[in-house]
Amino acid sequence: MSKDEQARDWDKELAAIDKVMAAGPPVPPASPVATTPAGRPPAGGDTRRAAAPGAGRYARFFTWVRLVLGLALGAAMTQWPYTHGCGVALFAYLGGVLAVLVAALWSSASSWKTRSAVAHFLSLALFVWGGFLAAREVLPRIGYAKQAAEWTCRAPGAPVAPARTPTPGAKNQ
Repeated sequence: MSKDEQARDWDKELAAIDKVMAAGPPVPPASPVATTPAGRPPAGGDTRRAAAPGAGRYARFFTWVRLVLGLALGAAMTQWPYTHGCGVALFAYLGGVLAVLVAALWSSASSWKTRSAVAHFLSLALFVWGGFLAAREVLPRIGYAKQAAEWTCRAPGAPVAPARTPTPGAKNQ
């Protein structure tokens, strides 16, 4: 050990550290952080944003309103009243599914900002449900599922082209 380490009074130094820790964290400034004209905080400065007065007053309430509306839409998609096998009806249904996904992302972002864990979990579950609804309609149309489906409807009386099935051992031509 060197002479510097032996000469230190560790009890005094640790007591000073304990005193600083007992004082608590420093108090942040009460005024909002100044921003540049582009809306970004100044370089090298404090990057925390001050909340606008009254901005969070109803934020939790509206987070739950968004979520409940999205969940209602997601549940209602299972009761879609029209056939949506092909054509315009299919695209209308997929528009509804897109609305479920947008509602899920919107409520997820809102619940993240308001730090509502239950709402965030339900938002993510709604997003998964919307993904399932989309996959159920899209995957058969892109050739992923065993049962193939088409995007557009055939004209009545149009001949159906036979599906080509590969024969075992035959070369593809």
